[in-house]
Amino acid sequence: VFLFHAYRQFPGCGNIVTFSQFLFIAVEGFIFEANFGRKGPAVPIRYYFIMVAMFFTVSVVNNYALNLNIAMPLHMIFRSGSLIASMALGVIILKKRYSISKYTSIALVSLGIFTCTFMSAKQVASDSSLNEEDGLQVFLWWLLGIAALTFALLMSARMGIFQETLYKRFGKHSKEALFYNHALPLPGFLLLAPNIYHHAVLFSQSEPFQVPVIGLTLPIMWFYLLMNVVTQYVCIRGVFILTTECTSLTVTLVVTLRKFVSLIFSILYFRNPFTAWHWLGTTFVFVGTLMYTEVWNSLGPFLARWRKRPKEE
Repeated sequence: VFLFHAYRQFPGCGNIVTFSQFLFIAVEGFIFEANFGRKGPAVPIRYYFIMVAMFFTVSVVNNYALNLNIAMPLHMIFRSGSLIASMALGVIILKKRYSISKYTSIALVSLGIFTCTFMSAKQVASDSSLNEEDGLQVFLWWLLGIAALTFALLMSARMGIFQETLYKRFGKHSKEALFYNHALPLPGFLLLAPNIYHHAVLFSQSEPFQVPVIGLTLPIMWFYLLMNVVTQYVCIRGVFILTTECTSLTVTLVVTLRKFVSLIFSILYFRNPFTAWHWLGTTFVFVGTLMYTEVWNSLGPFLARWRKRPKEE
């Protein structure tokens, strides 16, 4: 909810949000994981530089897509297509092969994303508040936003494959990866410094807000940013830890469920335009993702035991 409020008031604030998250996680990791620089990485640092270049690029491109007439619900739906990109690059790079059910699930996800994207394109193109020339310009910027999301999707999938090969070679070091993925990109934000400073000024000019319990008064946008940084840290750290404790399918399921809940919240809370076609496309994406993670196979034995229990008692 904090991130939605921030983007709603300042759609171009993605860079300051991302920078704040990276800075907080980097400082925390430098203290508790790197032990103030006295502990070296288990994975050679050059591999982290490659991973970080991909991670930084994906984060920045996803942020800029929101400045290109991409609505937040479409943004989240499109990013849910990471399974498509991962499967495609897995087949091309790692020579993987998948079952029919996997390909069926990917087809559902693809259809869902296409449906939502097509309906959003119609909404952008038919905006009655714009004249013909402005409408065409807005639509072209929207197409550029779709291209940016597609590039970020493929880059994210490539990063996932790169991480998979590193984990197999050097073992899983979730806290170390979390730290270096957020610390090494910090100098790159110097390129975005004017934009970050501009939004910092705008945040400081927002209405004052008294923080409950402690009674501290500060601009409400800084409160939203602070709460978003804390909640995102808990979420991101949980995902990194989950990769070492659970299978990748379980991690994918958890992350997708989180995106789905965020999407529904965005639609209901902010009353974003969402037609029946959008709901159908979202359903395709969600069901296709569940099929891909084979959650049905995991639930089958559990439901069978649950049905037998009353008879045995």
